[in-house]
Amino acid sequence: MNLEFFIAKRIIDSKAYKSSISAPIIKIGILAIILGMIVMLIAIATGIGLQKKIREKVVAFEGHAVIERYDNNNSQESQNPITTEQDFYPKFSAVPEVTHIQATATKSGIIRLEDDFEYVVLKGVGKDYDWQYFEEFLVEGKLPDFPKEKWNDQILISEYLANRLQFKVGDKFNTYFLKEDTSRPPNIVTFEIVGIYNSGLKEFDQLYVVGDITHIQRLNKWDNNQVGRFEVFVKDFDQLETTGNAIREEVPTLLNAVTVDQMHPVIFEWISIFDKNTYAIIGIMILVAGINMITALLVLILERTQMIGILKALGSSNLSIRKIFLYNATYLIIKGLFWGNLIGISLLLIQKYFGLFPLDPKTYYVSTVPIYFNIGYIIALNIGTFVLCLLMLIIPSVIVSKISPVKAIRFE
Repeated sequence: MNLEFFIAKRIIDSKAYKSSISAPIIKIGILAIILGMIVMLIAIATGIGLQKKIREKVVAFEGHAVIERYDNNNSQESQNPITTEQDFYPKFSAVPEVTHIQATATKSGIIRLEDDFEYVVLKGVGKDYDWQYFEEFLVEGKLPDFPKEKWNDQILISEYLANRLQFKVGDKFNTYFLKEDTSRPPNIVTFEIVGIYNSGLKEFDQLYVVGDITHIQRLNKWDNNQVGRFEVFVKDFDQLETTGNAIREEVPTLLNAVTVDQMHPVIFEWISIFDKNTYAIIGIMILVAGINMITALLVLILERTQMIGILKALGSSNLSIRKIFLYNATYLIIKGLFWGNLIGISLLLIQKYFGLFPLDPKTYYVSTVPIYFNIGYIIALNIGTFVLCLLMLIIPSVIVSKISPVKAIRFE
């Protein structure tokens, strides 16, 4: 243990230090770091959590990217089919970042009751469909099962539609699909509700029902190997632009690959604002904590002016005396970080597992504040806060070199 560290420890452990004038100011400095750490942890965990949760909800309906004909773009209904006999299907081996690809199709229809009707879009899916996202959305019943050999009338509808039309699991209803020749009577398909979902995305929930793709193939007079589009899922959303370009290069010239953020720019531009807010909060909290620690250090130096004079008279250098106070400040910063992490992580865990703080799903697309935990960002936040606070304290510690030994010893 070097001399500077020993003296710093003695100052911290002394009764005079704990009852000195600087004690309340030092406590305020520590409290600023604790509160700052709590706010930063909450800002990052909830900001990233909201981004991921909203992103996952959109991806559940669209995939990370969509491969379709150019003339199908911006249409809610698959008009011109694509054959499934493609080099990239059923496994997109040319782009290693692609984890899954599935064939889907959509068709507009009208649910007609005796006293009500509702416009919907039937999303047709097959055996290759990945239900992992809808498993989380499911609120009642079960997910449909579409065997490869034959089609069935099972359908999944949203809680929004079920409440509007007073449907429940097990109910059957007729859906009318118009023909190209509108003078002819529409096709009628009877569906049986096997499950009810709630994604929280009203613009999707009020529109989509999920059924067997075979119905759309029959209604459109397509072959069994014809579909409306392909939905692609990738490993890393952060690399979606690069992966999207790679996918685009591998598909035939008559087809186009569009990423989900390009299809829904408003939603993704909105959630990107969370990053800016998080950075602003982190910057403000570190600045506030740093200023409070600077104030505490200056008060501590002034309070120990006589000690500084004695140490200088005994031959101590300005650098070694500065180290004493920086060691002291390091202890205070670590103490603040410890309690800030303990309280902050505890609050996040409580929210993660008990969901005490709700949100308005109409505004935020989720009913409770989502929490994202990653040990990497917690460590980076702690190291960054510690280093920045310590760097901010180096400049005020220079005041030690301005203190004259003679005047300091006489100082009261």
